[in-house]
Amino acid sequence: MITDNLVDFSAALPPFRAVAGLDLGTVTIGVAVSDGMRQVATPLETIRRKKFGLDAERLIEICTRREIVGLVLGLPLNMDGSEGPRCQSTRAFARNLERLTALPITFWDERLSTVAAERALLEADTSRKRRAEVIDHVAASYILQGALDRLSHLKANST
Repeated sequence: MITDNLVDFSAALPPFRAVAGLDLGTVTIGVAVSDGMRQVATPLETIRRKKFGLDAERLIEICTRREIVGLVLGLPLNMDGSEGPRCQSTRAFARNLERLTALPITFWDERLSTVAAERALLEADTSRKRRAEVIDHVAASYILQGALDRLSHLKANST
């Protein structure tokens, strides 16, 4: 199931289970995971992209090992909110992944997530080499945290 609607995504998730966030790049995929209560996103790892089959296999392996129940993909919207070629690529990745897993998939606006991640790493006085190693999965945690915060807000308003 792929949805742009966080309400539908939330309804498809079993309670008290973790979700993962992905920052899809052309060279890497940043991966972050939540806790079971879906309150906190934690950077996990960066996957070096090879080809879709191998990338998907690694993602599914992570999801299985960590008992992930849903995926949040960063959607790289243009600054004016329109969708360009990178969004089309992300949506195609989601459609291809949907054929391999029953996990619900949704999208989250990732504008400026890498900028925020870079700023946080600079404030933490992280070396340039280390920033290059971790930027993608730190950006994935920003994407996932945004979605988690929204899901928490939706849940609070529905009670």
